[in-house]
Amino acid sequence: MKVKNSLKTAKKRHKDCIVVRRGGRVYVINKRNPRFKARQG
Repeated sequence: MKVKNSLKTAKKRHKDCIVVRRGGRVYVINKRNPRFKARQG
């Protein structure tokens, strides 16, 4: 999982990426290709 300042670039890496909020943190998850996971902050 990558830790990034801006998740906008992480979301653009793959078309199946979605942005979710979990426990006060913002995550990008991708069910089809899990290597595109990212977290903000």
